[in-house]
Amino acid sequence: MSTLFDQLTDKVSSSNKKIVFPEGLDERILTAASQLASAGVVTPVLIGNEDSINQKAEEIDVNISSCTILDPNQYAEFETIVQAFVERRKGKATEEDARKILLDENYFGTMLVYMNKADGLVSGAAHSTADTVRPALQIIKTKEGIKKTSGVFVMVRGDEKYVFADCAINIAPDSQDLAEIAVESAVTAKLFDVDPRVAMLSFSTKGSAKSEETERVVEALQIAKEKDSSLVIDGEFQFDAAFVPSVAAKKSPDSEIKGDANVFVFPSLEAGNIGYKIAQRLGGFEAVGPILQGLNKPVNDLSRGCSSEDVYNLALITAAQAVAE
Repeated sequence: MSTLFDQLTDKVSSSNKKIVFPEGLDERILTAASQLASAGVVTPVLIGNEDSINQKAEEIDVNISSCTILDPNQYAEFETIVQAFVERRKGKATEEDARKILLDENYFGTMLVYMNKADGLVSGAAHSTADTVRPALQIIKTKEGIKKTSGVFVMVRGDEKYVFADCAINIAPDSQDLAEIAVESAVTAKLFDVDPRVAMLSFSTKGSAKSEETERVVEALQIAKEKDSSLVIDGEFQFDAAFVPSVAAKKSPDSEIKGDANVFVFPSLEAGNIGYKIAQRLGGFEAVGPILQGLNKPVNDLSRGCSSEDVYNLALITAAQAVAE
């Protein structure tokens, strides 16, 4: 794990990316922000009342003097943000609505990213996933050609690194969704110096069973190839055919994937969530994530049970996504 985040640090340390933390009063956020600023890795932007944040930092004995603190109630360009929000929402919010909505730290922080006043956002230490993701979907929105955001985990054990998707967002992805997840997961893999070899997973290998579920994966494969003809991708695979060379030689001898896949696209959230937790708990892998992908600018969601180390690491990942844009 240390090697993984050392690599990310090297990628972002000279870029001076600004990462927004809407939960400026959370002790874990303040601890991580202090460490990030001290290391010169990113410039943390803390959202909240300046006096309250400084008081909390003093109470827990962390130095945030190199962090930026922004209070929506005191922000000099608040009206500019209001106008930009109204325009972005295209009639779904009046100016009066916007002034209320933008006092919410997640909405305010997301607008800072949208308006290029910051490069990415990390939230979720004290908010639900919906509280973090909803503003991002409404304001930053998904990339052109991408209908939905998705969530991946990078699974790390020693020198081994694999990407599992979607394990966090889409409950029942259709073939278009699966194709988008595959293409975006390959992009995410490259952030972690993984040369993507993408396997579309199912309970069938190359037509050994036929059902609506397997056909959805087969169709997704074709769509993904059309989206990115350079992508090394194949399916549908049972996991062993994607991961074990001897099984691949028997079940899919003509495939470009020869038991050497490193990006695994699961057919449903149910399968993906179960899969990564089995690898984590039985296989001894560290699960880094979820990392949100498919958005125009990086926004990532913490677990409410996170540690300050988790905050630090997710900020690094968010900054790396911003560098790769």
